[in-house]
Amino acid sequence: MSAIDTRSREASRASLPIDYNKRLMLFSGRANRQLAIDIADKLGVDLGPVTLKTFSNGEVYCRYEESIRGADVFIVQSTCGNPQAGVTANDSLMELLFMIDAAVGASAHRVIAVTPWFGYSRQDKKSAPREPISARLVARMLEAAGADRVLTMDLHAGQIQGFFQKPVDHMTALFMLTQYFSDLALPDLVVVAPDAGRVKLNKNFASKVGAELAILDKERPAQQVAEIGYVIGDVRGKTAVIVDDMIDTAGTLKAAAKTVREEGADRIFAAATHAVFSGNAYENLRTSGLEQIVVTDTIPVGGPGCPENVRVLPCADLLTDSIRRIFVDDSVSEVFGGENQLF
Repeated sequence: MSAIDTRSREASRASLPIDYNKRLMLFSGRANRQLAIDIADKLGVDLGPVTLKTFSNGEVYCRYEESIRGADVFIVQSTCGNPQAGVTANDSLMELLFMIDAAVGASAHRVIAVTPWFGYSRQDKKSAPREPISARLVARMLEAAGADRVLTMDLHAGQIQGFFQKPVDHMTALFMLTQYFSDLALPDLVVVAPDAGRVKLNKNFASKVGAELAILDKERPAQQVAEIGYVIGDVRGKTAVIVDDMIDTAGTLKAAAKTVREEGADRIFAAATHAVFSGNAYENLRTSGLEQIVVTDTIPVGGPGCPENVRVLPCADLLTDSIRRIFVDDSVSEVFGGENQLF
């Protein structure tokens, strides 16, 4: 026997051929279970059984109720509050961290955090001395817990991707929102950026719906307080759509709608990906004079007091497509034609 044949036989004995069949398992935290149910239905899988609860002292607990060894585990959990489930934004974050850690400890092949709404994303830089960069800390926490990658949507700032050393798949609701307004076929449409930081997003929005662009001059004298100065652009006699990545207390949105109306706009709409809706949001939206407020369900929307002019677009199809592509190691950016980086 030649030396080459001998080495070949030794190499074959040194490696063990394994027929590995990939397994996708989907689990949900308590922040937005309905979204996870919708994704599971579209994927054609059952939502995995997991015990989640909060003890009387406020500590969060989780346990997977079946083996996840060797599986690609996708955990759907926006880091937001959910009053119906009895969890706060911080509960959701801790719950996600514990679910990731438990999956790693249970020998999952990969653990993917599906966080359509990335909490603390507005704290992405120091605005004053001795402040933390909280979004960076959250990124480090997810990686320290053992997440192999993160799937998120419409981050508040592009640099948040740079806080991670693990891959971040970034999705956008831009195409869902622009399609909705294109279908409405509104006349004399003008897209209004609520501040200078959202100009690029609004410019992309305007180009896709064939509208003009206007910009609001905004200042923040304090956190969660906004003052609108004037409109840069022409909105008189037109239909205005104010586009942002999120709506929190809706104070900025209400002030923006008031300014746009004073500048002569006939009809005013609003669009945003994330409906945080905290504090006096419902009251502000109800009294804003907006014809429609169009959002997605990255955060649970509805419940007592929700204004009738809120329209919710489901994002399960978009998330399902991205999850499927990650599972089979396909390109996520192809879903958006490479236009999922909006910053």
